[in-house]
Amino acid sequence: MTAAVLLNLAVAVLLLGFLYRQQRVHATFTVRVFTALGLGVALGAVLQAVYGADSAVIKTTGDYLDIVGSGYVKLLQMIVMPLIMVSIIGAILKLRNASSLGKISVLTIGTLIITTAIAAAIGILMAKLFGLTAAGLAANAAEVARGTYLQGKVADAQAISLPSMILSFIPANPFLDMTGGRKTSTIAVVIFSVFIGIAAHGIADKKPELFVSFDHFVKVAHAIVMRIVTLVLRLTPYGVFALMAQVVATSSYTDILNLLGFVVASYCALALMFGVHLAIIAGTGLNPFRFAKKILPVLTFAFTSRSSAGAIPMNVQTQVNRLGTPEGIANFSASFGATIGQNGCAGIYPAMLAVMIAPTVGIDPFTASFLLPLLAVITIGSVGVAGVGGGATFAALIVLSTMNLPVALAGLLISIEPLIDMGRTALNVSGSITAGTLTSRVLGETDNAVFDADVEPDEDVQPA
Repeated sequence: MTAAVLLNLAVAVLLLGFLYRQQRVHATFTVRVFTALGLGVALGAVLQAVYGADSAVIKTTGDYLDIVGSGYVKLLQMIVMPLIMVSIIGAILKLRNASSLGKISVLTIGTLIITTAIAAAIGILMAKLFGLTAAGLAANAAEVARGTYLQGKVADAQAISLPSMILSFIPANPFLDMTGGRKTSTIAVVIFSVFIGIAAHGIADKKPELFVSFDHFVKVAHAIVMRIVTLVLRLTPYGVFALMAQVVATSSYTDILNLLGFVVASYCALALMFGVHLAIIAGTGLNPFRFAKKILPVLTFAFTSRSSAGAIPMNVQTQVNRLGTPEGIANFSASFGATIGQNGCAGIYPAMLAVMIAPTVGIDPFTASFLLPLLAVITIGSVGVAGVGGGATFAALIVLSTMNLPVALAGLLISIEPLIDMGRTALNVSGSITAGTLTSRVLGETDNAVFDADVEPDEDVQPA
């Protein structure tokens, strides 16, 4: 380890110590997260200015920072499956009838899919307004290699159909899915948990003593899992700091400038779609500005981590403790939202890519004969996109191959992919929270006192 790396790590440790000091003096969770974001950006910018984005010093420094950043994400992923299971089983045990479960599922999934179709339309509009096209873009060696890799993945994408995707949701081996072994494991665990809850309901009248015992077991398990969630979420500022420092330190500003039009168009589309989410919230009678303020910390984490699935625990906590959404609905929307109908990765991104690439093969992308099939393919293909890094690429492969467009051209965006993916992931999480809030509101389950509370709701992640 060189002296330069040791110096970089010493500075990082000092900044982490400052964040710990904030925690000790009980600074609010929101303040600590945004402080971490700012410190991470500052450290990353300094590292790149001093050493250069491709230097060995930055790579080695990033490897050590990754212990904090990716380590935090792994801890969140560790608690995703236990949280889903105990929360959904517990919620079903409280339901009076099965029709409530059906309403929750239909409203949540319906909202996710409809908003993805709207997101795709917004992506098409932004591509039109900014005049985006892949024609004439030069490709360097990395982009060519990426294009070749994507071309090799076309067969996998083409093998996916709606029936096969729906079948993949069924947990043939629930213990495998509890390990996250498949892209659709999250939904499979949800379905398995639903079966357990319904089965437990079935013995409530026949064997009440066993039902009471099982109900007590679930409550104990839930309390323990939620305590683990609290402990892990306290680490959020440290994870945000490390993740942001790495992203900024390794970003190529030259590549970003070369593709600035696509970056700006993407973030305009993301901002517009976020506005749609706020409009939906306003349509339910809730204050959209209060909603935006309360979900900002979880969106910040999603932005830095680029993992919708990793954000599930914090997503659920935010909906329950800040927005007044019942835990069962919050878990349904967070879990399904990490795999179905991702507004950013499965909506905006593939739509913009398709419109950009179509002119390279002589297709006018702004005709009804192209746009209508494109919207249909995006909406259907949004079912089952994994909520981890690479989900947007998979969604794009499905759309481009189905529309008979050259998928290798998507490799031209490899240099700015991380920057755009940060915003896409934040929008994905916003969409899942919007679906949960809308569902809760329509069913009359929202705790308005929690939603309207002006007190900083950070006690759940503050030190005891």
